[in-house]
Amino acid sequence: MKKIAFALITSAVALGAASVQAQELKPYIGAGVVANSNKYTLPNDTTDGDKKSTEYGGKIFGGVQIDKTWGVEAGYVDFGKQSYNYTTGAGTGSIEGKAKSFYLAGKGTFPINQQVALTGKLGIAHNKNDVNATGLASAYNGDSSRNALYASVGAEYAFTEKVSGVLEYEHFGKNDIDQGRRKGAVNLGVKASF
Repeated sequence: MKKIAFALITSAVALGAASVQAQELKPYIGAGVVANSNKYTLPNDTTDGDKKSTEYGGKIFGGVQIDKTWGVEAGYVDFGKQSYNYTTGAGTGSIEGKAKSFYLAGKGTFPINQQVALTGKLGIAHNKNDVNATGLASAYNGDSSRNALYASVGAEYAFTEKVSGVLEYEHFGKNDIDQGRRKGAVNLGVKASF
């Protein structure tokens, strides 16, 4: 997975460098906390508990701002571990999911003033979901990988010329095993430019 992340970041930098040979590129890196919604849908589930939850994970990202408007970004998101204990007429069991995603996207930045900018990204995400289940849900056991459309909308607030806060909604697409993480997440992070 480290090799995939390295390849994504290297590709982003190479793509940006090739398209603007004479311009000065502005690389950046960042990290954030990701909140994502989880849902478990099991047939004949009689559990009175909530089948939905919000879980937290982490995100690292890096990119190149080609000019004031356009850039390229790659990132890795670990959505954390989610679990659900259930009851059916045939007994009890549990299901646990571990989801992560890599993405590569073009980025548009649209300044509102000197401190605030709206952002949008469009690209591809490689999603992975590992599911371990017991009882009747054991049919969901497995790990799956799937490529999907990646898109985000958000805003950045410049604390200084080099450091910005980031708030965005990100759409990563579905997993092949549709238990646990839902399609989208909210990211609150910080970005440092060089």
